[in-house]
Amino acid sequence: MAAGQNGAGPASQTILVVGGGIAGVTAAVEAAEAGQDVILIEREAALGGRVTKLNRYFPKLCHPTCGLEINYQRIRKNPRIRVMTMCEVQGISGGRGDYKVSVQRHPRFVNERCTACGACANATETMVENPFNYGLDKVKAAYLPHEHAFPMRYVVAPEAIAAGEGEKLKSACAYGALDPDDKGETFDLHVGAVVWATGWQPYDPKNLDVYSYVHSRDIITNVEMERLAAHDGPTHGKILRPSNGEPAKKVALIQCAGSRDLNHLPYCSRICCLGSLKHAAYVREQYPDAEVHIYYIDIRAHDKLEAFYDRVRADPQVKFIKSKPAHIRVGEDGRPMLHGERTIDREIYAEPYDLVVLATGMQPSAVAGYRPTMGLVADEYGFLVPVEGDGEGMFSAGVASGPLDVSMSVQSATAAALKAIQAVRNA
Repeated sequence: MAAGQNGAGPASQTILVVGGGIAGVTAAVEAAEAGQDVILIEREAALGGRVTKLNRYFPKLCHPTCGLEINYQRIRKNPRIRVMTMCEVQGISGGRGDYKVSVQRHPRFVNERCTACGACANATETMVENPFNYGLDKVKAAYLPHEHAFPMRYVVAPEAIAAGEGEKLKSACAYGALDPDDKGETFDLHVGAVVWATGWQPYDPKNLDVYSYVHSRDIITNVEMERLAAHDGPTHGKILRPSNGEPAKKVALIQCAGSRDLNHLPYCSRICCLGSLKHAAYVREQYPDAEVHIYYIDIRAHDKLEAFYDRVRADPQVKFIKSKPAHIRVGEDGRPMLHGERTIDREIYAEPYDLVVLATGMQPSAVAGYRPTMGLVADEYGFLVPVEGDGEGMFSAGVASGPLDVSMSVQSATAAALKAIQAVRNA
């Protein structure tokens, strides 16, 4: 029962959106433009989630900056939206119209006065793994999350403070934006409904012992491939072997790496086949003489995207091999070598490659983070689904609710925003 109905106090009309990826941003702007106050919290230093790390995305293979920037402009122009980055939900109580949400803000060491001038980056000598590029390269410990970050504000890694550089960074900033004493904080929010858009994380390839991810730098994941192909990635868009910087002219793309497997992720993540088709296109665009082999169980290209599959398959230098490789070993020349059996002709193979890309699946972030204890429940795979008769003010959106591509995540988020609006207006 809502607060306004049980006499505990006035019902809140504010909607909290947890997660600032494409689904969370969509839910926030749609709800705000319908007239609701919205608080959007994101645990990272900038909005955009996994989508902002893509080189291109379906269906038009355009750069994700286009769609994200339009939404960022909608946020900037709407006073009803309040954005909080580096924040995570720690607990929640109450009911529709009267949720009390405990939020922890992690220290950023940089406040709102930041102009993104980069003086702090010039002052630090500490280097850290670049989270935007999945650790494929390093960045100064005072850094802008990426070139299109929203908010456009630097963040200082804790390693720089631990190295004793706090006061040096503070002195380098002419705007008083550096706060080396930032300890973070915990605070409460009072909201009427909550949209959980906590997104996904790539399945950990280290769990796939037979594929030797930790034994060769030339074995990477599908999300790392996106960064290799991106102009702001570790190789400035050139698809090179991480081990020696040479062009990757012979590439293997392994489907269902840890997916549709009872020992790992038993479900299909929907996007992996299409992602690998896209990666084949990346390689062929860069290297006219490149050879790409796609190892697959089944190819799943839903809806109109079947046409893209047909286009890639028509390329004579892209070969589809129906097989799930048994294991990968590193050859004497340092190249990864795939071992297995072709399903159709039953031939055993041992094939070397310059680069191997594992199409790992989508695992809900809720598996590793806080999960709501009311209104929503994790299903057998960790995705958040409604509890029968108990979901009056809690809604999941995007990949938090199940494996979806970008367009489906946007649709899911719009639907969740509408449900949340109805919930608070009826509280």
